[in-house]
Amino acid sequence: MDALYTAEVKVLGGREGSIESSDGNLKHKLTMPKELGGAGGEGTNPEQLFAAGYGACFESALANVARKEKVKLEGVEVNSQVTIGKDEADGGFQLSVQLDVKIPNLDKSQAQELLHKAHEFCPYSKATRGNIVVKLNAVD
Repeated sequence: MDALYTAEVKVLGGREGSIESSDGNLKHKLTMPKELGGAGGEGTNPEQLFAAGYGACFESALANVARKEKVKLEGVEVNSQVTIGKDEADGGFQLSVQLDVKIPNLDKSQAQELLHKAHEFCPYSKATRGNIVVKLNAVD
């Protein structure tokens, strides 16, 4: 891989600590969701951060694929859901992702085809392929 950019984030205190990027643009308190046994409250968590990153990257990959296919996209919305649950295999945890993508100017079958092509192109999709379940849904 020919590296173009490296993000660097310092994490202190794990899921109930804080994060800060080396450039200072990302700085958040982390809180454990009540559903995972934490107190909840103000702050974000790794699943929200992963959902944001994956959704943003996927939408950009979709735009790239559409441009190559000469398909004009307007008003695209990506609802990215990252779920954490128990891994029956080892008693630990595992993730799954669902991307619900609204592409107003395309019929559902054409939109679904573009989603699959974007999934082949997206770096997040490449990183997770074969490791977690990722569901792609074209929605109205």
